[in-house]
Amino acid sequence: MEAIVIIFISALISLFLGIMKKPVLVMIVSITGLALGAVIQNYEWYFLNEKYHVLTFNEDNIHFLNLAIALTALIILSGYKHFMEESATIGDFSALMLFSLSGGLCLLGFKDIFMFFLGLEILSIPLYVLAGSKKKSASSSEASLKYFYLGSFATALLLFGIALVYGTVGTFNVEKIGFISILFTEQLPSMFFVGVLFILAAMLFKVGAFPFHFWVADVYQGAPNVFMTYMSSVVKLIGIYAFYRLFGMMFPGIEPFWSTLLVIVIFVSMFIGNLSALNQGTFKRLMAFSSVTNGAYALMTVLTFKNGADALLVYMIGYGFSVVALMTINALANDEEDKLSTLSGVGYKNPLIGIVGIVALFSVAGIPPMTGFFGKTMVFYQAFDEHMWLVLFALANSAIGVYIYLKITMNLLKKDENAVVISISWNQQLVLVASLVALLLGWTILYI
Repeated sequence: MEAIVIIFISALISLFLGIMKKPVLVMIVSITGLALGAVIQNYEWYFLNEKYHVLTFNEDNIHFLNLAIALTALIILSGYKHFMEESATIGDFSALMLFSLSGGLCLLGFKDIFMFFLGLEILSIPLYVLAGSKKKSASSSEASLKYFYLGSFATALLLFGIALVYGTVGTFNVEKIGFISILFTEQLPSMFFVGVLFILAAMLFKVGAFPFHFWVADVYQGAPNVFMTYMSSVVKLIGIYAFYRLFGMMFPGIEPFWSTLLVIVIFVSMFIGNLSALNQGTFKRLMAFSSVTNGAYALMTVLTFKNGADALLVYMIGYGFSVVALMTINALANDEEDKLSTLSGVGYKNPLIGIVGIVALFSVAGIPPMTGFFGKTMVFYQAFDEHMWLVLFALANSAIGVYIYLKITMNLLKKDENAVVISISWNQQLVLVASLVALLLGWTILYI
């Protein structure tokens, strides 16, 4: 809980520094607040009264907290150039991201449905603003409106589902609901199952999975580069882990009911994502459909909740840092045009971009020895015993992904004389190098 307080206070300070037009101080305060929050939570330097500890952070979810904070810090560093172009609102941008992350941390450590819902809304509401932060862009305004209206609809579904579940069991406590679902499976009324369906639908929207994936491409395309990176890495990470905890802890007794539906969702989502990505001409839309596919792979861990969260952690390290690296490269090469063709030869003329781009693309494709390979292997291995056919289709689908990412790799490394040498600022170099290290060595976190 202390980490949330520190990050929230950092966001408030960033707002006031933004009013004073101190962009460097905004970045320093934001990064410092994130680092301090992580340190306090990891070393358990608690300063709040015990009655305020309404969240729980243990060995499992503390790693996800660290990952979310690290990715957010890198995104702020990577997007500093974008912030400077909007210097009058730099404090607003940083503060909204930190406010959103505060809600995300509630989703990582919730113990009851009330904190789960509160965290989800605190996470989501700033995103509606950030998606439409390009005031002069029609596509940005469209993205914001679509995300807001559809997000509100998903929230209504979630509230209705929570009300039905609470009306059946009479408690908001996640563990108590889980015990009830195990001990009284046969006595649960149909209202309880309808509530589970509504909650499932709302969560599928939040993570951008079939059949609620249709908003992803348009919203990602319209959102500014830096906020699209945040949405497709940090928000995706938090959303899937919250999904993982919610269904694994609340509804283990009726797993055959919801897992059957989830298997269908995963199967369709991974093919929709990769097949749609095949013919994309812009980088953001390609990454949007890639997020649908990778989200589907990550959701396979929900089916194997009893095996622990290690596979999900390693997978999201590989995916999250790949997104940060690739979107940083995209911002350096063609922040406005966003065309895949503009990346031609960029890696050849700029060695650092070329090396990081290759590693990131190989990692998200699941090619060894990158972290993405280890994460994907662990996810598939855990699911193989109970869902062998799904894993086999996932392997076939991965081959499509390899083709897509290798095609981009060849374009990035093409010997193109028209490609320009890009000036990379120190903060963007830091982001690229940190991402490179994580993508090569992130899987070793299991042995630390």
